[in-house]
Amino acid sequence: MKVETEIKLRLPEEVAETRRKLRACGFRISRPRVFESNILFDNFKRTLRKHGKILRVRQVDRHGLLTFKGPLEQGRYKKRWEIETRLHDTAALEAILAHVGFHPVFRYEKFRTEYAARSGGGKVLLDETPIGNFLELEGSPGWIDRTARRLGFSPADYISRSYGYLYLAYCRERRIRPKDMVFKKRRQPG
Repeated sequence: MKVETEIKLRLPEEVAETRRKLRACGFRISRPRVFESNILFDNFKRTLRKHGKILRVRQVDRHGLLTFKGPLEQGRYKKRWEIETRLHDTAALEAILAHVGFHPVFRYEKFRTEYAARSGGGKVLLDETPIGNFLELEGSPGWIDRTARRLGFSPADYISRSYGYLYLAYCRERRIRPKDMVFKKRRQPG
């Protein structure tokens, strides 16, 4: 079990300038841009959500990942413990979850590019989502603060909410009924 500490930073629609800034700050692509499909599961009583927990199945290419996340710790950073395991057959796991009373409650998609600095310390994730583009900075609070500052952001820019929460806020602002946060048509490399 590990503890994940992160923040999100909202980006403009065009991410080319952000990519240039990352390179100028010494970050290099450590995992090329990939499409991710994520499904959150809960029971009919929404027990996990009520307790601030998440059960997620992520599909990237032919690889799957099951993640369980504990409740959020309140603060400037999004901090919670998590347990992950790789999956060989996500369809079989989804069938098992259905048989024990868990069903899909929210689906979200994104394109993700992972960056790392030679000096280490943390990761920068460039996420292109149906509701906009974001950077996620994952690492120690000090590393997050230093990296955000180097990229031109301040603590006032930090977002410690999930994509589910951000999607609901996006729908409220536009007065549209929330469904799943998925692309209408899958965008090609951007």
